[in-house]
Amino acid sequence: MLNIRPISDLRNKYTEIEEQLASTGEPIILTKNGYGSMVVLTIEQYSKLIEDFELKLDEADKEAKGTKERLSGGEAFAKARTHLNG
Repeated sequence: MLNIRPISDLRNKYTEIEEQLASTGEPIILTKNGYGSMVVLTIEQYSKLIEDFELKLDEADKEAKGTKERLSGGEAFAKARTHLNG
């Protein structure tokens, strides 16, 4: 479940936000004037997100070195959608 809070909570209820991040392990979305403004993560959550991203980039680099095929952004997304949708 998404945890959405007003950005003022970051200033007024920092300790509560910090405890919630630690206990749930889920990011918190902060809003400003009713619209998404930022996402708050623990260092561990952020590190995991970046690590996963870097691993996927490394995999893509290895695959690209093994082929001469090159796709445009649109072609790549279309191929990914086809793969994901079966």
